Amino acid sequence: MATISRIFRTFSTSASKSPAKSISDDLYNERNLKRVVDNFKKLSESRLFRKQANVYDKTVRRLASAKKHKWVEEILEDQKQYNDITKEGFAVRLISLYGKSGMFDHAHKVFDEMPDRNCPQTVKCFNALLGACVNAKKFDKVDELFRELPEKISVKPDVVSYNTLIKACCEMGSFELARSVFDEIGKSGLEPDLISFNTLLIGFYGNGRFVDGEEVWAKMMDTSVSPDIRSYNAKLVGLVSEKKVDEAVELFGQLGSKNVKADVFGYNAIINGFCNKGDLEGAKKWYAKLVESDCAPNKATFATLIRFACKVSDFDWAVELFKQTFEHKGLVDPNVMQLVIDGLVKESKTDEAKKLVEIGNSSKFRRYSLIIPADE
Repeated sequence: MATISRIFRTFSTSASKSPAKSISDDLYNERNLKRVVDNFKKLSESRLFRKQANVYDKTVRRLASAKKHKWVEEILEDQKQYNDITKEGFAVRLISLYGKSGMFDHAHKVFDEMPDRNCPQTVKCFNALLGACVNAKKFDKVDELFRELPEKISVKPDVVSYNTLIKACCEMGSFELARSVFDEIGKSGLEPDLISFNTLLIGFYGNGRFVDGEEVWAKMMDTSVSPDIRSYNAKLVGLVSEKKVDEAVELFGQLGSKNVKADVFGYNAIINGFCNKGDLEGAKKWYAKLVESDCAPNKATFATLIRFACKVSDFDWAVELFKQTFEHKGLVDPNVMQLVIDGLVKESKTDEAKKLVEIGNSSKFRRYSLIIPADE
């Protein structure tokens, strides 16, 4: 890794790359996570470095994904020695980072320590704590905090607070409670925003509650809030789950006239619809539309189509899709990729199967452990 002194110099030089980008790259390129922790703590001595929220986020996410929670704690607790901790924005950052790492008790501790550090507690840190609770998957605790904390710290929940509680309710499958919280927004003198509607739409449409989703959609149409692509994607998922693929296709076709740009998730919803009803030509047609669009297929696209192609024994197409996953760097589950190998062997196309095994197991961006199944 670059020396600490060189990294510090990036703050005062006019390199072609921004200082934040340079430091982020240096930390990312260091493979030894303990050195990442040590260097991060040393870098934190710089006031300018402590402004690099994105570097904090990337580093903590990396440590958390490696399940190095002790090291997450080490670098975040180390931040408390600096005067920045008396500012709410900095405390909110630590609360959020602990939440994203699944360390809610630590997030709550930062929140509780704020008065002792003469750090103001406004609705901003209240919302950060609720968000940390959701990110740490402590969904059942969000309602408790929402009901008890505002009076204790003398804040009034805003629409972000309500949206976070709605999200927690949906994650728990408590959809009636989510609807009740949504209704509370208006009763409290606030107005639901796009996130309020989208959170409910995704919860209802995505969990087999199509009628409830339609009710929320109708409410949205009666407000000044305009649906965005997330709204439409939620409805597409709902229509497909109800086997209303033709209606989903019709709705998708209206996006342009609504000045809403389609994305891969919308295409995936339509493709899922055709796969679910066993329509091979429809699935191929919509995959072709996706490839021709400004969007790129993702791993969900390939996983769905590879499973379907193998199910209907169209192994020629399955082989094409297999190869295209590597062109698009779609990190598809190995078990899905193995389906193609197994299918080719059953079709007595062992030589072709061996070629795919070689492609998969020699990939630079992800090495699979694909095998040729033994003869039964």
